[in-house]
Amino acid sequence: MQVRRAAVLGGGPGGLYAARLLKLAQPSCDVVVHEQGEPDKTFGFGVGLAAGTQRRLEAADADTLRDILAAGHRHDMTMTVGDRSVRVRNDRLIGIARTELLAVLRRHAEKAGVRIEYGARRAADELDADIVIAADGVSSATRSTGGFGEDIEVGRGLYLWCGAEFALPDAMFAPVGTEHGVFVTHAYPYSGGRSTFLIETDEETWRRAGFDRSTDATPPDASDTTSLRYLEQVFAAQLRGHSLIGNRTRWTRFRTVRCKRWSSGRVVLLGDAAHTAHFSIGSGTKLAMEDAIGLVEALAGEPDAPAAFARYEASRRPDVERMQELARRSQLWWESFPSRLHFPVERLMVAYMTRAGNVPLDRFAATSPDVVAAAAEQYANSKPPARDLVEWVLEQPLRHERAEFPRRVLPAVPDGLALTTFADVVADPWDDAGDAVVARARQARREGADGFRFTGPGDRPAVLTRLDLAERVRTEAGGLVIVDGPPSSRGDLAAGLVSGRCDLVSFSEEAA
Repeated sequence: MQVRRAAVLGGGPGGLYAARLLKLAQPSCDVVVHEQGEPDKTFGFGVGLAAGTQRRLEAADADTLRDILAAGHRHDMTMTVGDRSVRVRNDRLIGIARTELLAVLRRHAEKAGVRIEYGARRAADELDADIVIAADGVSSATRSTGGFGEDIEVGRGLYLWCGAEFALPDAMFAPVGTEHGVFVTHAYPYSGGRSTFLIETDEETWRRAGFDRSTDATPPDASDTTSLRYLEQVFAAQLRGHSLIGNRTRWTRFRTVRCKRWSSGRVVLLGDAAHTAHFSIGSGTKLAMEDAIGLVEALAGEPDAPAAFARYEASRRPDVERMQELARRSQLWWESFPSRLHFPVERLMVAYMTRAGNVPLDRFAATSPDVVAAAAEQYANSKPPARDLVEWVLEQPLRHERAEFPRRVLPAVPDGLALTTFADVVADPWDDAGDAVVARARQARREGADGFRFTGPGDRPAVLTRLDLAERVRTEAGGLVIVDGPPSSRGDLAAGLVSGRCDLVSFSEEAA
């Protein structure tokens, strides 16, 4: 499709990158970006870009990526619980200041011939353009006008973004207990000698600390200084004498955006306007810039806007929905994070890396052998081999109260072991349905049950959800916990054992 005039709503990373790529692909196209804010009033802290995203950006536009990498800050990752820390190498992960990223993208967009207009709020129906690319963010006014079938799911936990004027040596995950409850920071360094501090907690802790009141008292364009001063004390060790910096910083709940359609007429949604994925695994910047690549490729390969938009959505939706599902699992894990603080930090790191099912245990062991070896030894009280870790995990013996098992794979329930069986009954192990399962499990324990067996369909999402539900019951009701799955799920089940999600596993059909 030859586009004569294209309008882009939103001057964030996705909008600027789409504008540049479109102008490079179609030099005769008049591409204008409309950004309601001013370029010197951008808010936000650091943005992270992982290795996979960098590869896609390099293939699409190596010049822009080169400048992003030059402005970025590489770092590894550390988890600290109490006085114990564990470190994982991730030498292609970079953090970059959002302001610097936008400056790079703006410079390259203008170099390609894109015009950028600031300071006015524009709507799609008032723009004279063949296509309108709506990259106007999670609160997209374009999406909310209708035609896209939007659905917004609000998370249970609360979080806020802030920063500090020093660069951490690594990305850091650190929970800290207070008189009100547990707060967790996800912090990482970025360019300019600064660090992002994302801090989250559960609603009960948030209310006990009085942050419901401080949130209500904070104007939309201000920062919640009451929370910032409190959190400086909570994370004093991690801040190393520095203060927290606010920038429209306030507690909020994550909103997962989904749309039945990503286009309507000549308007197409891009990035957070079309979809979001929880920050603990997804990146709005990553998804938006990859959307831009897909959209421009679709426009070049189809004769008209409807066909191009359909191709764009068909090519991008599977990746986005996969990321949203991974992010959903990660979000649920983080919202229930304080329940795991009794584990050694090495096992907790394995639980973190395998929480969403996208990092298999054996792959994590290949990249971080020392961490996984320590976690496996804590799990089994013996040193694991250098190879065949999954099979070794499954073959370890278990003594649980009055029962002994020669291996962690249970071919049949032994005589005299009283188990209550739960078939798959939940989508979210921490919602009301999950609460009901825990209540039933507690009652069963009072009535003499030795433990619980979790069964259900053999598809991978069902197995992963079963592991999460089993973990919650194991933590809150106690008893022996067994999770069923097909032989193809051996890796996930082994990760569940090392992570403390279950005690034993059983195969739907015993593997040879």
